Amino acid sequence: MAAHLVKRCTCLLREATCVVPAMSPAGRLRLARVAHRTLTSSATSPSSHFPGSLTELVEREPVFTPYPGRQEVDWLIEKATRPEELLELIGGGHSLHQNHAAHILIQLSRLFSEKPKNKASLTQDARFQQLLHLANSQITSIWHGTLVKLLRSLYALALPKTCKELRSVEQEVRWRMRRLKYKHLAFLAESSTTYMQEQDSQELLAELLVQLERRWTEIEDGRTVVAIMMKVGHLSEPLMNRLEDKCLELVEQFGPDDLRKVLLTLAAQNRRSVPLLRAISYHLVQKPFTLTKGTLMDLAYAYGKLNFHQTQVFQRLAADLLSHVPSLTPSEVARCAKSLALLKWLNLPLFEAFAQHILNTAQDITLQHLCNVVLAFARLNFHPEQEDRFFSVVHEKLVSELADLSPALQVDVVWALCVLQQVQEAELRAVLSSDFHTQFLGGKSPKDESTLQKLLHINATALLEHPDYTGPLLPALALVPRPTALDKKVTPLQKELQETLKGLLGSADKGCFAVTTQYGWVLDAEVLLDAEGQFLNLRDFVAPHLAQATGSRPLPPGAKRLAFLRWEFPNFNSRSKDLLGRFFLARRHVLAAGFLVVDIPYYEWLELKSEWQKGAYLKDKMRKAVAEELAK
Repeated sequence: MAAHLVKRCTCLLREATCVVPAMSPAGRLRLARVAHRTLTSSATSPSSHFPGSLTELVEREPVFTPYPGRQEVDWLIEKATRPEELLELIGGGHSLHQNHAAHILIQLSRLFSEKPKNKASLTQDARFQQLLHLANSQITSIWHGTLVKLLRSLYALALPKTCKELRSVEQEVRWRMRRLKYKHLAFLAESSTTYMQEQDSQELLAELLVQLERRWTEIEDGRTVVAIMMKVGHLSEPLMNRLEDKCLELVEQFGPDDLRKVLLTLAAQNRRSVPLLRAISYHLVQKPFTLTKGTLMDLAYAYGKLNFHQTQVFQRLAADLLSHVPSLTPSEVARCAKSLALLKWLNLPLFEAFAQHILNTAQDITLQHLCNVVLAFARLNFHPEQEDRFFSVVHEKLVSELADLSPALQVDVVWALCVLQQVQEAELRAVLSSDFHTQFLGGKSPKDESTLQKLLHINATALLEHPDYTGPLLPALALVPRPTALDKKVTPLQKELQETLKGLLGSADKGCFAVTTQYGWVLDAEVLLDAEGQFLNLRDFVAPHLAQATGSRPLPPGAKRLAFLRWEFPNFNSRSKDLLGRFFLARRHVLAAGFLVVDIPYYEWLELKSEWQKGAYLKDKMRKAVAEELAK
């Protein structure tokens, strides 16, 4: 054993004598360590395998290029205020190491970001081309952090897609992608994603997204996850799922601005991540954040866009916004009102403050912003205390500027005035004229169909609530029910109501269900009672509310038409039993058409457990409707 060991030591020392003179001091130090480890291994493990060449051992040692000490040229690069100062460093007798060329390019991009007009002349400068060539020749020695900044800088300098040096840097980043720290990946995602899409660097972008998604557990701070979510979350569904999980994990570290950014990102992508929204809502309520005006408006917008209801958050938003109302611009008032209307959240003090703000700034507000406020008021069926003053401002604007709005917005604002019972005959004529409404009659898009539906409601308002209105009106062809009005999904409440009512009627001829009227509304059911309260055959009698009448006999004396209208949970304001403006208008029109309305709200129907209770409930509702009519 001893002889074998001496023989191996002799071989080792002989090869060391040949290698050492050609090596640097650092290499000799590594070689000495290798020799010591090899001898130790040989002495302790007779079965260990000694490599055929000591050079292989040296090559297997990880070699790190130490970052050189700070030099004068580093100071010159940092202090440069003009591109010319940086370009003079090329060929100026300065000793540039492998990172200096990259640092100069990075600093150049910063300077040109302040003065982008001179960027085109830079690419024609021979010194700039020399700088690119120098950086490209030393690219394998550039450190990771500097490399990703260099790529971002080359993108910012707007180099052509065919630039060899740009493609070389992109390729180097791809080769190193797995070795880059996650902060470097996040930097690329935050600063270079847009450039990658513009430069058609799809392979690099795809590799970046894959690495971000696979290594998501390396995210350690909230800022990183928020930045990645905002910049590239929409480009990868798996990545966005991982980022949402990470947000849940780190949400306690988020400040109000981080929460705002996450909510806006979810709203932009229409991602209704309920666990994350609940967590964000919890921290907004529990933590004493100071929320700025901009943050409050963004939060209201995001919650409205995502249709996510959280009462305590809305109460805080409304209370905090109320103190900011005097400092809001008309456009900000319109934006806040619209967001809260989407949420169906009516805070009376806040909306009164909005109305007063509009009155105070009536001379400055544009008709577009005023229309948004009116639409918000109509959705919530909100009538301000100074109603006459407020709507006088609205009518004054509409007299001269209504025709300047887009056709769809003209219909929307007149429809909103119908809901609020503030429409004037001149406004009715403007949208019911044949020259105007014909553009919507043949429309197939959902937007055109929605606009036509509102025109039917406006037409019904003119017929039923303005007896002195002489025309024009919609043609009979426009009043014919469209197939889409009947193709809606049947809800559980609607199905139970129909089944219970059929049991009470006993005969299918004594009632009609899902009755589409010429007024643009659909009745859940319609029955006809004689003077003694007995059901009559509907199909034998005239029905002026239908676009296509079926019967010919006039109603007998004392007969009454009853319309059943069910009100589902989405038909009400949030945390309220007040109907939204659209459904309040429907009820108003049905009453004006001569019906007795039997209201079936969801909160009453849910309390009925048996079929007997449901039947008794409907009978009682009908008796009350008839009694109220007789009492008048």
